[in-house]
Amino acid sequence: MTASFTEPDSFTTRPTLRGTFGMASSTHWLATAAAQAVLERGGNAYDAAAAGAFVLHVVEPHLNGPGGDMTAIVAVSGQEPQVLMGQGPAPAAATIEHFTAEELRMIPGAGGLAAAVPGAVDAWLLLLATKGSWELGDVLAFAIDYARNGHPMVGRVGAVIETVRELFEEHWPTSARLWMPDGRVPREHELITNPAYATTLERLVAAGTGVGDRTGRIEAARAEWRSTVGQAAEDFLQTPHRHSTGSDHAAVIQQSDFAAAVAGFEPVTSIEFRGVTVAKTGPWGQGPVLLQALAILEGFDDVDIDPSTARGAHTVLEALKLAMADRDAYYGDPENPDDVPLDVLLSADYAAIRRAQISETASHEFRPGRIDGVTPYLPPLRTEQEWKTTLTGDAPTATAGEPTVGRTGDSRGDTCHIDVVDQWGNMVAATPSGGWLQSSPAIEELGFCLGTRLQMNWLDPAAPSALRPGRRPRTTLTPTVLLAGGRPVAALGSPGGDQQEQWQLMYLLRTIVGGYTPQQAIDAPSLHTTSLAGSFWPRTWEPGGAVVEDRLGDTVIRELERRGHVITRAGNWSLGRLCVVGINDDSSYYAAANPRGAQGYAGGR
Repeated sequence: MTASFTEPDSFTTRPTLRGTFGMASSTHWLATAAAQAVLERGGNAYDAAAAGAFVLHVVEPHLNGPGGDMTAIVAVSGQEPQVLMGQGPAPAAATIEHFTAEELRMIPGAGGLAAAVPGAVDAWLLLLATKGSWELGDVLAFAIDYARNGHPMVGRVGAVIETVRELFEEHWPTSARLWMPDGRVPREHELITNPAYATTLERLVAAGTGVGDRTGRIEAARAEWRSTVGQAAEDFLQTPHRHSTGSDHAAVIQQSDFAAAVAGFEPVTSIEFRGVTVAKTGPWGQGPVLLQALAILEGFDDVDIDPSTARGAHTVLEALKLAMADRDAYYGDPENPDDVPLDVLLSADYAAIRRAQISETASHEFRPGRIDGVTPYLPPLRTEQEWKTTLTGDAPTATAGEPTVGRTGDSRGDTCHIDVVDQWGNMVAATPSGGWLQSSPAIEELGFCLGTRLQMNWLDPAAPSALRPGRRPRTTLTPTVLLAGGRPVAALGSPGGDQQEQWQLMYLLRTIVGGYTPQQAIDAPSLHTTSLAGSFWPRTWEPGGAVVEDRLGDTVIRELERRGHVITRAGNWSLGRLCVVGINDDSSYYAAANPRGAQGYAGGR
């Protein structure tokens, strides 16, 4: 234990699991159980993660769906990890000109016009085809069973359905039939089914019938997804329907967009922090935010970066504001990757300049760094109150990481997470998201809706994350893999939209610097800044805003307020939904999961 960090609470909500065979951790116990069952039957980490992820589509439909996206980092034992890119791009007809012609000033937060091409399913199938060992039908059997025969509904699913009930009943009748089959919101623990989605998965399996090899059968399923599923989405969503703006629009996505969008593998982006290599996505996601924050904090003494103290919490919040400002000013998916100056943003010299900008008081400014030859983009910044007076719609309230849903279906979004390590040391850290049941009208024959990831694009051609056909929106999905001595040693992540990097940062500081056990770090009181340009419609910000768990303590919270932070108390157990699996120095395994919401669990042996 590092003496300069606050001692962790000796009580933890559950133990850090230890074992020697394999571990899984996810945001829902049924997904964890499915993944572990695959490991027990000889499957590898990629088979197990995919099986658990398809279960998440069924049991956490308010947080992710097959019509959404997925980003993962996969590590083959002894090799450099790779990013599994399942973030679909903007459709060919999704142009700034089209949106402005529809009299929209922002991309809606709900409705088919905001749909990027779904990338999650294709990415999981690619992983199975290239690194898995199981037949597709065996991997999907868990999800098919829960969808066809039922699973106990968690209460938060019903809470979301109740919030958008009026929208479903008045404007999205297919969603009402799917999620309120008896004309009412299902009760907590009631068995619910989705036979249409079970049939969709069975069609993917059937597409490979007669194909001679396992890889070919999975590739046939990928082709079926792009053709049949893509055509169903195009046919259904071309009818105008209600969006979060309160106006009706038709979607522009077509089957040809599905055909053109293909998941793939990409190099990770990484830095070293206190002797540990932290691997993330590129700047088409917000992954480098965590790396930038770590680079800034690297130059502080340990005592200055303990999130459990006022001094440390202040320093961490200020570093996050600087990194997030750079995200909004520079990150995106341009045609020329060199247009994002990532080499500068992650350099030690740049981190030192940014570090010097942290003072003893909370900044209320949007402060991107200055880079020679590059003009930082300054996004439109409006508080929630300012937004209410300038745009129409049903304004959401502050969220602590779960989706905030208004009557019009708008959601600031959340997601799921799953991590797996197998008996051979292979690892997956995956963050599936999008396609929430409240995203857009359900496509009845498929059993799911499309996501709304385009809301993370700006309708301003000057923005690095401007809407551009064929380019990816700057996603918030951001799993992490840690390496020591070049060897993958941990896979982790968290739901939470703009909070994903922030909550992971608290975990890394407490484990790498503070010496906390994984479960102690997950259980410890968390916090995050809201002094950033929100990624979700209506994209508001709160200058100097910070959300904290009350367990941080009155003394610490009062000192943060004295320093100028605009504090929102979120209750005792509300921030962060981290999952982690890893390998100990003695080659044994560990796993831990978030207790908040009584839904995430780790398993293993």
